[in-house]
Amino acid sequence: MRLETEELMKEYWQSVYAAAYVVCRNRMDAEDAAQDTFVRYYMQSKQFESKEHIKAWLLRTAINRARDLTRSVFRKNEMPLEEYMSSREDAGSADERLIRIEEKQRLTAALMELPEKYRIAVHLFYYEDCPCGRIAKMLHISEANVRKRLSRGRDMLKEKLMEE
Repeated sequence: MRLETEELMKEYWQSVYAAAYVVCRNRMDAEDAAQDTFVRYYMQSKQFESKEHIKAWLLRTAINRARDLTRSVFRKNEMPLEEYMSSREDAGSADERLIRIEEKQRLTAALMELPEKYRIAVHLFYYEDCPCGRIAKMLHISEANVRKRLSRGRDMLKEKLMEE
């Protein structure tokens, strides 16, 4: 199964970008990783089993590419996530939106402080709605390890948010 790259970009851009951002914590690097992910999809001739398989491949590739960029000596300046989060806000009163933005910023800031292995697992599970089995395959670890990372990640997030 192969889908048009443009169609995939429309459907999965936000998810691929967010997965890359979780790793590199930098808007420009995340955009580069996301773009490179779709270029790699376009350039290869691999056949996929399903649309879910394509999404998993895109997310895994974005995470790997973001890791490569993070290790690069040409790292760019980090940028607050406010711009990204504000583009995803739902409608509502200005006060309600402001409260939601502040809550999301606190949660995102706490998430970004987690060690990478917990940060990725939490992001894939809660933001991308990936089940533990798929995360395990994507990260090449056992399901039990995924559940442990999620548990520890949640505990660390709870601790960080309680400190505030």
